[in-house]
Amino acid sequence: MYEQEKINPYGREGDKGELVEQMFNNIAQNYDKLNHRLSWDIDRSWRKKAIRQLCPYDPKTILDIATGTGDFALLAAKMLKPKKLIGADISEGMMAIGRKKIKAENLQDIITLKKEDCMNLSFADNSFDAVTAAFGIRNFKDLDRGLREMYRVLKTNGHLSIVELTTPVIFPMKQLFKLYSHTVLPVYGRIISHDESAYEYLTATIEAFPQGETMVQTLLRAGFSKASFKRLTFGICTMYFAEK
Repeated sequence: MYEQEKINPYGREGDKGELVEQMFNNIAQNYDKLNHRLSWDIDRSWRKKAIRQLCPYDPKTILDIATGTGDFALLAAKMLKPKKLIGADISEGMMAIGRKKIKAENLQDIITLKKEDCMNLSFADNSFDAVTAAFGIRNFKDLDRGLREMYRVLKTNGHLSIVELTTPVIFPMKQLFKLYSHTVLPVYGRIISHDESAYEYLTATIEAFPQGETMVQTLLRAGFSKASFKRLTFGICTMYFAEK
C-alpha cells in the first residue's frame, strides 16, 4: 500500500473514493481559480508539455482520467484534434463546471465527460489510442489497480501521458516548496475554497506520492513496456510517459 493511499480527506475513516468525491464536489466552484493562482499559472504550461508528448502519435481516441473541470481535456482536444475524447471523473460537481466550459468552446461533439470509478472503468479492453491524467492519480485509493485499468483500456502501442505535482529534490527548492506547501497553500486554499482541510490533504498526498524512478517502476509493474519521467519547474511537477 502506498503512503498516499492511507491519507483520507478530512482525516476521516471510510472509503477513500467516496471521501475524495465529496471533497472535490465541495471545492469545485473555486478549484480552477485556486489551481491557477497557487501555481502562478504555471500549471497551464505543464499541461501543454504533457500533451505535446502525444503529438507525434496523433491519437484519435483519448481517455482523460480524473478530468475534473476539463482543463486538460479541452487543451488536448485543441492541440491533438482527436475524433473522440472522454473525460472520466468521480466528481459530478467538477464535471458540471467542465461541461459548461466544453459547451462554451463548442466542443460537445468531441468531448464527453462521464462519471467513472477509475478503479473499475466501464470501457472495453484496447479502447483508446492514448490515456492522460493531470494532477489526479495521487488521489487514487489503489494506485496499482488504477494504473492497471488505464493499461487495460489502452490499445496496444498506445501511450500514457501523466503530469503530477511532486516535491523538489534539489536545494533550495526542496526547502522552499515545503515551506510554501505547508503555510501559504493550505491557508490560501482554505480562504478561497471555504474548505477547512482540502488543501492540507492535497499537500499531504503530494509528499506521499511515489515519484521519479519509483513511479516509473510502478508503471512498469502495471504492465507498460516503456516508461520515463521528466521533472518540470525545479521538480514541483513531473511528467511521466509510458507505452503499452
